Amino acid sequence: MASISLPKHSLPSVLPNHKPKTSSSHSHPILSKSSQSQFYGLKLSHSTSLAIPSSSSVKTTIFAKVNKGQVPPSFTLKDQDGKTLSLSKFKGKPVVVYFYPADETPGCTKQACAFRDSYEKFKKAGAEVVGISGDDPSSHKAFAKKYRLPFTLLSDEGNKIRKEWGVPADLFGTLPGRQTYVLDKKGVVQLIYNNQFQPEKHIDETLKLLQSL
Repeated sequence: MASISLPKHSLPSVLPNHKPKTSSSHSHPILSKSSQSQFYGLKLSHSTSLAIPSSSSVKTTIFAKVNKGQVPPSFTLKDQDGKTLSLSKFKGKPVVVYFYPADETPGCTKQACAFRDSYEKFKKAGAEVVGISGDDPSSHKAFAKKYRLPFTLLSDEGNKIRKEWGVPADLFGTLPGRQTYVLDKKGVVQLIYNNQFQPEKHIDETLKLLQSL
């Protein structure tokens, strides 16, 4: 059988010699605003960028320390009138404790107004509603007055209680989490609900549970 010999030619370089680009930064900005803006509880001031950490810098997800069936850590915080209030005050009645990112942001305002509009239903179920964020009492007072909020807002400056309860952050840790807890008459958690981008869902889920207690 005849054999065929091919000429020895080096293959031409048909593909450009690209080296993978590496970023010297550990984060990739996805939002940048030149003026004051708000995003579901995240306040972005002048020249502020929101960055997503690279895979090398992402920390392990923080799981809630408070679980269903547990009694959460107690707290004593200042309300919108500057008065101190403790969780133990609500012992003997159901209480809805909802953590939210910040006053006067679109999602938080929508959620607060939804709680306001359904407040009589919560009262009928014998429950109290308490909102908690890192804003100071004066911010809470203005927020409550502007939107006629009939329930208590507590100031968790430094997010100490948020950390003790293990409320998970959202958006790669850049946004304080929006999480709601329903405690029964004995102070035991019966529901934990987390939904950052559908704040009105918190009201639906909590009412559904309260009406079944």
